[in-house]
Amino acid sequence: RVLYKKNALDSDRMQQLNSIDINWHLCYHSWNEKFNQLCAFKTQNGHSNVSQHDAQNKSLGIWVSNQRVLYKKNTLNSDRIQRMNSIG
Repeated sequence: RVLYKKNALDSDRMQQLNSIDINWHLCYHSWNEKFNQLCAFKTQNGHSNVSQHDAQNKSLGIWVSNQRVLYKKNTLNSDRIQRMNSIG
């Protein structure tokens, strides 16, 4: 991934890695994964107020809290704000 980001990965190696479906943008993948968990939580519970103290959803609650902090600091990117707003 480092060589990919530096645009220093040769095309044969990139093709090999693409053939095994490597995820070049891991941080986007993990954000999307948590977002999907939040959508499932909301579907199941009717709200998106995930508690950090709920043992079953602790990591999701921490993630949601972190998203709120980023939003308040105006550092959450506009695409993510739009996605979060789309679920209510």
